[in-house]
Amino acid sequence: MRIGVVTFPGSLDDRDAQRAIRLAGAEPVALWHGDHDLAGVDALVLPGGFSYGDYLRCGAIASLSPIMTEVVDAAGKGMPVLGICNGFQMLAEAHLVDGGLIRNERGTFVCRDQKLRVENTSTAWTSGFTAGQEITIPLKNGEGGFVASRETLARLEGEGQVVFRYLQTNPNGSLNDIAGVSNARGNVVGLMPHPEHAVEPGFGPDTAAAMRSGVDGLAFFTSVIERTLVGA
Repeated sequence: MRIGVVTFPGSLDDRDAQRAIRLAGAEPVALWHGDHDLAGVDALVLPGGFSYGDYLRCGAIASLSPIMTEVVDAAGKGMPVLGICNGFQMLAEAHLVDGGLIRNERGTFVCRDQKLRVENTSTAWTSGFTAGQEITIPLKNGEGGFVASRETLARLEGEGQVVFRYLQTNPNGSLNDIAGVSNARGNVVGLMPHPEHAVEPGFGPDTAAAMRSGVDGLAFFTSVIERTLVGA
């Protein structure tokens, strides 16, 4: 399986995403924001960072990059797409997921190991988890507060499109403690925490169960591989 990782000017975590994909057993494919070619990949990752310097709004300019025309088209046809942090902001700006991301409630950048609860295991990126599973994933953002209208929020909750929820503490003021959402089809998922930073024991969250929790992020990538290979 080949999973594309799009690099934008200002991307920071594209190489990390490629490494996570490789560790999960797939072939990472480097893609460039200025191209109109997805190189025949089976899934896509929009990585974290500060694309275009976060000018205007985080992810806003990146959502208009040439390659995003192909990303939107592929997502519409069912290709799995994962947006991580800045990539989540791009998904929201491109209307591939509902809601938006605003400045953290306290106005400061947050960097911490964040506990999450998996709310939806039916998406292309979460089928390897169990419903209600608690995982620990690194978080680092300055504009990660999830917002949506009352009607949109009720629909996301009612239709099971809330995929991850913050536990113990809400680091950025996200409504309903929402850390990640999906589109209605479940092939597109966006979240603020960084699963690509929790794929190797000893190189992830330092918890009492580090040998397990340190690889909580790997299930994102093994999930999409298994889902794609079985043709679900």
